[in-house]
Amino acid sequence: MTHVIAQGTFDLLHPGHVHYLRDAAAFGDRLTVIVARRENVTHKEPPILPNRQRRDVVAAVDAVDDAIVGHPEDIFAPIEELDPDVIVLGHDQHHDEAAIEDELARRGVDCEVRRASPREPEYDGELLSTGRIIDRILEERGDR
Repeated sequence: MTHVIAQGTFDLLHPGHVHYLRDAAAFGDRLTVIVARRENVTHKEPPILPNRQRRDVVAAVDAVDDAIVGHPEDIFAPIEELDPDVIVLGHDQHHDEAAIEDELARRGVDCEVRRASPREPEYDGELLSTGRIIDRILEERGDR
């Protein structure tokens, strides 16, 4: 059985997230998703939704076998514990594959690091980014 890990913030789940999770699941037989803790999100605005709520919504996606909230201090700790065969990064995630591979090797975790494919909008106005969804909400409802 090939165990795959996907990871991300997953704030305001949207079709781009679903595509990523389905794509990640296709790399193996079992998909575990690590949902980033709010306090560990430093590369962009922190998520709006609480950790547990984001985990619960991700767990409801049909392609996901299990979803957990990440470690409070060490983002690699759950990966060491789960010992996956493949880690699939989102096509637009900021992570450096080589740096991840180096850290995994340093920790004795033998797994492949891959990238998911991008998903293009299927119709005009489809929003595939949490940031764009938030911008649209502010544009349309910001004066309330």
